[in-house]
Amino acid sequence: MPYKAETGIVTLDSIKLESGSILHQVEVAFEWAGNSEKPAILICHALTGNHRAVGSEEEPGWWAGLIGQGGFIDTRDWQIITMNVLGGCDGTTGPASERPGVGTLYQTDFPLITIRDMVTVQYEALKKLGIRHLHAVIGGSLGGMQTLEFGIMHPDFMNLIIPLAVTPALSDYGIAFNAIGRKAIYDDPLWKNGKYDVTAPPLNGLITARMIGMVTYRSRDAFNERSKRRRIQEESGIGNLEYDVESYLHYQGEKLTRRFDANSYIYLLKAMDSHDIGRKRGGIENALSKIKAETLLIAFQDDLLYPPEVMKDAAERLQGMGTPADFIEIETKYGHDGFLVEFEKWGPIIKERLDAD
Repeated sequence: MPYKAETGIVTLDSIKLESGSILHQVEVAFEWAGNSEKPAILICHALTGNHRAVGSEEEPGWWAGLIGQGGFIDTRDWQIITMNVLGGCDGTTGPASERPGVGTLYQTDFPLITIRDMVTVQYEALKKLGIRHLHAVIGGSLGGMQTLEFGIMHPDFMNLIIPLAVTPALSDYGIAFNAIGRKAIYDDPLWKNGKYDVTAPPLNGLITARMIGMVTYRSRDAFNERSKRRRIQEESGIGNLEYDVESYLHYQGEKLTRRFDANSYIYLLKAMDSHDIGRKRGGIENALSKIKAETLLIAFQDDLLYPPEVMKDAAERLQGMGTPADFIEIETKYGHDGFLVEFEKWGPIIKERLDAD
């Protein structure tokens, strides 16, 4: 079937990182879906996402509500490529991978990485897949960071970039929550300075880190409306009270431990901390001036991590430079997580922009 999502691995001989470190035999997991005779779109995933944006009928991907046959990004009109990021733990080389020729896992011997390193890897992998030009790059949160960097690092490689729920630099507020999440993992006795036994990983630390992150992903109103101070256990006295919101956060934390590596979580948080498009480029204004692609910035109401007003300012700066740029804020109660839900609100905007170009 021409529109079936397929997965594969691209191997790159070596990649030089921003730090100067060189990684050899870098494996990059990817998903391809759509019509190979049509222009290509690259999808960039968020912190705990992966390359399975489309997925299958049995296991829909994380953006299956946006991408598919007849979807807002229609696989009959485009070929869609998504890659698991460098440092991830779902098929792409990262801390949980085996070191080539050594036979042991990288774990914390894995070098520090940045968003720009992720883009370098994906750019080289795209070339190896025979993709010489993209119609668009689209991504939210960590994926939005990559989208912005793609537009700056390879300005002639695409026609359009659509960064969602992301600002030109991660704020100190965002870095603070990342620091707390990392400390939760560091303080788990099973972490062992990152050299933990893979059969007994620091699950409690990762659960707490995820719970901390979840608090920032949705708005106050979303939490209050969802849980409404419901008690789910109180038979044993006030000391054993448990609220629905507690149960929800524990569930989300435990769910992540079934598919994510603690070291990868730490490395990706550190990469997010490094996100500042103006770093070593003379500031944000100068970095934005390097973007040539049409730009559509989509923000979500009450996004605590990536405030809409900061995204609007970036769009206005681009407009002032003569770069075609638009800003749209989506009304939602979901805050930052808006880019993962309510596709009917913002999917048509993306469809219209893709079809217009």
